[in-house]
Amino acid sequence: MKQSEMTHLVEAVRLLSRTSVLVVGDVMLDRYVYGSVDRISPEAPVPILTVERELAVPGGAGNVVRNLTALGAAVAFISVVGDDQAGSDLTGLIGGQPNVEPWLLVQGGRTTTLKTRMLAAGQQLLRADREEVLPIQPRLAERLLRIARDAMAATSVTVLSDFHKGLFAGELPAQLIAAAREAGRKVIVDPKGPDYSRYAGADFIVPNRTDLAEATGMPVDCEAAIVAAATALRQRHGFGTVLVTRGNDGMTLLDDNGALHFPAEAAEVYDIAGAGDTAVAVLAAGVAARVELPLAVRLANIAAGVVVGKVGTAVVRQADLIAALSPQGGALRKIVSRDTAVEHVQRWHHKGWRVGFIAGGFDPLLPEDLQRLEQAREDCDRLVVGLKSSPADGTRPEAARAGMLASLASVDLVTVYSEPEPGALMAALKPDVTLAQE
Repeated sequence: MKQSEMTHLVEAVRLLSRTSVLVVGDVMLDRYVYGSVDRISPEAPVPILTVERELAVPGGAGNVVRNLTALGAAVAFISVVGDDQAGSDLTGLIGGQPNVEPWLLVQGGRTTTLKTRMLAAGQQLLRADREEVLPIQPRLAERLLRIARDAMAATSVTVLSDFHKGLFAGELPAQLIAAAREAGRKVIVDPKGPDYSRYAGADFIVPNRTDLAEATGMPVDCEAAIVAAATALRQRHGFGTVLVTRGNDGMTLLDDNGALHFPAEAAEVYDIAGAGDTAVAVLAAGVAARVELPLAVRLANIAAGVVVGKVGTAVVRQADLIAALSPQGGALRKIVSRDTAVEHVQRWHHKGWRVGFIAGGFDPLLPEDLQRLEQAREDCDRLVVGLKSSPADGTRPEAARAGMLASLASVDLVTVYSEPEPGALMAALKPDVTLAQE
């Protein structure tokens, strides 16, 4: 990549945080149960999972919201949950995110979609779903539309995130698109199901390759076939732009200017869950920031490539995009933020690796420190160093100390903490082995 192109892309990334987006869609709770399997049940030939930790995050349209807030964008979010524990949990999780105005409408007696995944040694043992896909109540749909009209006036772009869970039944999609058009707002649709007439007139439609084949009944086995199918879809329903996500083959963009193909940019594919949500979020922020469309799609493609290297329904932050655009060489790539360190550790735990943690100031970095770090690395598969930030007393800046630690072969990751003690960092990382700096 040329320096001028990289600079242009980095400037575009920084614009994403200055946007406001309305997301309307099916929300769900993604629950992950991690543990270990050491024996088979005597009751049936199934593994026994010894639960070690659990994680719950918003999924579906909630993951689009998570990705937008991770970019720094302001989000208004409208969805429907049931009056159950999963709905209550989602309300707390969504409301606890920065820069989100949540409108989670409650329908009495409805089951909130809950997906529980049980994992051991990086492998998914079982997924259990609890959901209701019946259309939401008509009066609730009317209320949702009224709220959406008001929210459109305060945001720049509207995303309809459809997971076929009952929110977009009947005339609601067409009414939302008409309301957005009346307000002068662009609409981006992440579709589901074979009937795309429900989204007629949307400015952007973002199907994956399988969705495109289902919606058109046409082959999608090569770039020419994908362009033909996307052209048919666009003409049939009056879409302004079709962006086809193609997994390992990247993306294809079709609009009035013709077709553009974007090769995949993933360095490492670990988990494809949520990659489409990430792409839609970055595209929406790019459109809201009035970034040139090919540039916005390029960023969405890069973001999807970043997120597939993370664990579960992860998010992409500005720092992730900038690092992907201007990757630092060698040891400096080991120096990461706390959030990124947590994601690394989650990935390592997913692979069944033991993670060690040691914290301290390391000022100066003494020979005995080097020996202790070497010994610590022998007790684990990956070693994270928590580096205490510099106090205002003239000690050596943490950037220099972090660089020295990152240059050591025994250290796999360095992250800085500013608290008096590293307890909060340890709680976030959840290491298997904790060592003290003497």
